[in-house]
Parts: sequence; C-alpha cells; structure tokens
Amino acid sequence: MLIKILGSGCAKCNRLEQLTREAVAELGIEATFEHVKDMDKIMAYPIMTTPALVVDEAVKVSGRMPSKDELLGWLKAG
Repeated sequence: MLIKILGSGCAKCNRLEQLTREAVAELGIEATFEHVKDMDKIMAYPIMTTPALVVDEAVKVSGRMPSKDELLGWLKAG
C-alpha cells in the first residue's frame, strides 16, 4: 500500500501523517509513506485544498482532518 500525504509540511499535514501512521500500525498492515510537498505534484491530483490523503493513487480526503475511524475504514478497504 502506498500512502501519500499531500501538503506543504504545515502542522495539519504533519498531524494527518502521524494519525495515518498510527492507524497503519494499529491495523498491522504494511505501507510506504510519501509526503508530497511539491506544488506541481500536488496539483496533479483532483484536490482544491490540503492536507490531502491519497491511498494507492485514490484521493480519500482533502482539506480536512479525517477521524481515526474514517482512516481505519479506508486503510482496511485498502
């Protein structure tokens, strides 16, 4: 599973990455993380605001912080 955090590296972006890493650990799944900070690469995704979470090239959320339950659901569905 490839997980991308899209964002400039702000506090919300870093918090999203931390929460997602915690959810991955809780589920015991293997995932590779990539923090995309390059604006050109971020703009390649259909999002309007950051932070955004992309799992295996599918945008799961953007512009808000998801709940832990949401994260767990998306990651379980893989």
